[in-house]
Amino acid sequence: MTCKGICSRYKAQKPVGTGRYASGQRRCQICEIFIKWEGLWCPCCGYRLRTKPRNLKYKAKLRARVEAEAQEAIAVQPNIEVAEEVAATKVKRTRKTKAAIEVETGAQEAISIKA
Repeated sequence: MTCKGICSRYKAQKPVGTGRYASGQRRCQICEIFIKWEGLWCPCCGYRLRTKPRNLKYKAKLRARVEAEAQEAIAVQPNIEVAEEVAATKVKRTRKTKAAIEVETGAQEAISIKA
């Protein structure tokens, strides 16, 4: 398989402050280019794209960055869950209140019919 030149449409610019793989770029070894592509295979030559660095030093950097992002996500997630629980209890309370009002009005209507 050879490069057909389609990959030039998806050519990725080098990110500032982060690594290429950390920012979601992938490398095609046949086309010798980093591309911004979500698939597993190169849109140009059909060769499998590399999603991780081969160098041990850069592998460690990427691993550390991924672990740090995971820790941030875990730290933020409990706050979101607490907010969702509070919102759910508010909804439950309003539903109970509406149901209680309907029961009271129904009871009053029943009393007025008997009288």
